[in-house]
Amino acid sequence: MSDNRSGERTFTNIARAAGGIGATPLQRALELLTNKRIVTAELPVSLRPSKDRRYRVTDPYLRFWLHLLGPSMEEIERGRGDLTLARIRESWTSWRGRAIEPLIREALARILPDDRLPAAHAVGGYWTRTNDVEIDIVGADRAPIATELLFVGSIKWLEQSPFDRHDLAALHRHRAALTDEPVPVVAASRSGVDCPGLDAAYGPGDLLAAWPL
Repeated sequence: MSDNRSGERTFTNIARAAGGIGATPLQRALELLTNKRIVTAELPVSLRPSKDRRYRVTDPYLRFWLHLLGPSMEEIERGRGDLTLARIRESWTSWRGRAIEPLIREALARILPDDRLPAAHAVGGYWTRTNDVEIDIVGADRAPIATELLFVGSIKWLEQSPFDRHDLAALHRHRAALTDEPVPVVAASRSGVDCPGLDAAYGPGDLLAAWPL
């Protein structure tokens, strides 16, 4: 189930990776995994219906294994775990960026409303089939087909690169592809924000407050 890039796959890509498995048995397998909460099936949150469903392994530890450790077991058993570790270090930042996205959406759903953003019954994401438009955070009154969009946002989870004006410009462009309304824009950033123009910004401490000790 793991994707070579992000751990997410479309139905077509899963079938291709599985060696051309038939649509009916694959659909049954995905439904079983989804019912057992091993896999999450997601649709983009939008004002219009979409069939661009994506499947994601729910448990981040299992995704880590499938993506980074499982394919390397023979190498590790030969005593070349150093090669596996080098690949993990090389791809860690991009893998972590994808892995953190559902946690940040869940955190926003838990901590809102606050003095910056309203409560959102649904916090998801938006994408097109070709990924030419992709929005990390979409808050709405319901999902996947919303009647009102409440905010849109971007996630930038890098140690030494804050959310900047280039990220904000990209977010505005993608928002325009989703809606004509000037809904609030928000950033979730590991390293802070280095530009004006956001309606709200959240860092690690803000998001961790969603799970009080």
